[in-house]
Amino acid sequence: MTVDTKAPPARRGAVRPQERALAPDLARGIMLLLIASSNTAFHLWAARRGPSGWQPVDGSWLDHAVQFTMITVLDLRVYPLFAFLFGYGMTQLYLRQRAAGSSEKEAVGILRRRSLWLIVIGLAHASLLMAGDILGFYGLMSLVLGWLVLRRSDRALGWWIAIATAQLVLLTVGPVLPALFQGELGSYGDASAEPGNEAYAAGEQSWLAAAGTRLTTGLFVTFAAAPLSLVAGAYVIFLLGFWAARRRVLEDSGRHLPLLRRTAVIGITVGWLGALPAALAHIGVLRVPDAAQSESGALTLLRDITGNAAGLGYVAAVALFTHWWTGRPKRRGARAVTAVAAVGKRSLSCYLAHSLVFAPVLAAWGLGLGEHLTSATMVVFATGVWLLTVAGAYILERAGRRGPAEAVLRRLMYGADGRQRREARTHPDRVRTRTAPPPPCSPSRPSHDPARSPGPPPP
Repeated sequence: MTVDTKAPPARRGAVRPQERALAPDLARGIMLLLIASSNTAFHLWAARRGPSGWQPVDGSWLDHAVQFTMITVLDLRVYPLFAFLFGYGMTQLYLRQRAAGSSEKEAVGILRRRSLWLIVIGLAHASLLMAGDILGFYGLMSLVLGWLVLRRSDRALGWWIAIATAQLVLLTVGPVLPALFQGELGSYGDASAEPGNEAYAAGEQSWLAAAGTRLTTGLFVTFAAAPLSLVAGAYVIFLLGFWAARRRVLEDSGRHLPLLRRTAVIGITVGWLGALPAALAHIGVLRVPDAAQSESGALTLLRDITGNAAGLGYVAAVALFTHWWTGRPKRRGARAVTAVAAVGKRSLSCYLAHSLVFAPVLAAWGLGLGEHLTSATMVVFATGVWLLTVAGAYILERAGRRGPAEAVLRRLMYGADGRQRREARTHPDRVRTRTAPPPPCSPSRPSHDPARSPGPPPP
């Protein structure tokens, strides 16, 4: 028997609770409420759709007010927020690993495993519950960007941001310009296209048939939409997350207040104004041809490209609130802020939990409640589901436990010995005992050579 009192290498596992900053977690917690609300439209599977194929056009004045708000504030605005935070978190993970002594190859390997497992989880989520899954999409995006951009210098990252911005402008706005100059902007689009909500199969009576449609949609979103986003420059929002994380914009928000204020004001203003024509057309205030309102129409393209600005504005607004709130001598609402941030810490678990409630309760193959709800009542339902996850996350926070999905993903990322390494860092005085084979030249004399000992595998 040999005794090894040397702690494992400095390679580290998941982020420790004391290392977490409030702003990113609070933003993720709020983001999940926005995502849950934005996703309500395709659960209304019996509603009559407009030219956009997404938001219903029927209902009371209250339903129309909700639809107007959704189009202006949430649709195509929440996912850029998620993309920014995803890129921010990728960079945080990479920098923590490098600071702890992990090699560049090991740090990138952890991110690669994370990306691959997110693709697997995303496709399973799409097949079983929700076709609109975003985990597979962002898993593939992070797999490519982690290899291509993450390790580059600040100067190289700046060039990549400029290239992506140029791609986004040229490939999104460029095709619209001929129609604009020819005075045919209203006819740009395809009003006869199949409504996008049908790809989610919420109105399918058979779970098996719905699962087939959902899997097809999930495969398209992951392996077609993600590469198209790379070609079209939509990945710029991830790169801005890389850039901000390197400067700790959300952790040290007090040092970046002018930037955050400008981003919040300009981003939200541009984002909401960009969606205003589509929202007015949807409720009938603005008369616009159906083609322009379609998913490939000019109004949707305008809404899409300005949604990136809104997503950045939302992140900046949360960072400003966090800076203001943490600087107050008496922090009122501390329990509420802690609970929402707890959702952000367990965002994967809470995101999947939404589908565990939404799909069987609302879909036609389940209880079918989506047939009887309207835009307004569906938002109430979505908010209630989000509040359930807030309560669950707060309970786990008080108990000092991770979310179940986070615990599984971290084990897949860091390997089976991650717990041993964490315990060794926390209790370096503990002695680890293991049996070592005697050297061939002296079978009767035990020996231990740390240089030849296999040691723990890399994270």
